[in-house]
Amino acid sequence: MRSYRALTVDWRGDSLEAEVREYRSEQLPEGEVTIRVAYSGVNYKDGLASIPEGKIVRSYPHIPGIDLAGTVAASADARFKEGDEVLVTGYGLGVSHPGGFSELARVPAAWVVPLPKGLTAFEAMALGTAGFTAALSILRLEENGLKPGQGPVLVGGATGGVGSWAVALLSRSGYEVTASTRKSAEAGFLKELGASETISPEQLLLPSGRPLGSEKWAAAVDPVGGGYLPSLLGTVRYGGSVALSGLTGGTSFEGSVLPFILRGVNLLGIDSVQCPMNTRLEVWERLGGEWKPGGVAETIARRITLAELPEELRRILQGQAKGRAVVSLE
Repeated sequence: MRSYRALTVDWRGDSLEAEVREYRSEQLPEGEVTIRVAYSGVNYKDGLASIPEGKIVRSYPHIPGIDLAGTVAASADARFKEGDEVLVTGYGLGVSHPGGFSELARVPAAWVVPLPKGLTAFEAMALGTAGFTAALSILRLEENGLKPGQGPVLVGGATGGVGSWAVALLSRSGYEVTASTRKSAEAGFLKELGASETISPEQLLLPSGRPLGSEKWAAAVDPVGGGYLPSLLGTVRYGGSVALSGLTGGTSFEGSVLPFILRGVNLLGIDSVQCPMNTRLEVWERLGGEWKPGGVAETIARRITLAELPEELRRILQGQAKGRAVVSLE
């Protein structure tokens, strides 16, 4: 492939705009592994990469896309050979390094994960960073004592990428799931994924000035953060945990130490970007095995084209996205 197309974000006057551009293979960045990209998932972080207020990209023009899956076209690393099916998520992909919204990508070999045998490239990108983050959240909750039968697990932002996958994976693992969403019309979608009930975020809030409420949740998966987090912490059962992975609700919150020192609650930070490779491989193997999405991937994800991607980035920033959009680059 001597030329390839990629979604490019660049300045046009005083505004950032996204358009599909054509490149030559000589313009690929440095790296040991060149990949023919089949699919790339769309994430909130990709939306941030398309606006100046996002402040996550330092230089333009830029190719976003923090996920990709495809086949190796060439490799200077003996661990990978032409034709191998692989995936890449996190690290600098789509932020400091040209990303997955491209028919061809070149990345450091240290970022590359062999595609688990139980997953297709589409399923891997239906999961993508969102599904990986949800699975990593569950892994950390279980490492901190969570087991099925201990009570309901709350999932915030449940119609988003991380939230919808958390609902599906928790339900698949035998947990009772309560899904929090502002989109009451999507209750049927969430129950199809396995939620036992749906509630609005406002139902989570404690009265002003109260750091503790009744103990409701065995644990929580929170990809939202912000103002609802203190109320979550104040309603988790004794010894339970909140796995925090997102900032769509804001980057700061005002809370109390009381949930930590009176109920032994744990606040677990979930980072999918620099996650160590041994943990990364464990999570992906589980996603291809006991947590395999099967038909759930088709329920959560829909295919879009490169041309449709700019509109999808706008939708995800406006909170209008449901489940996962997956860009087809084949």
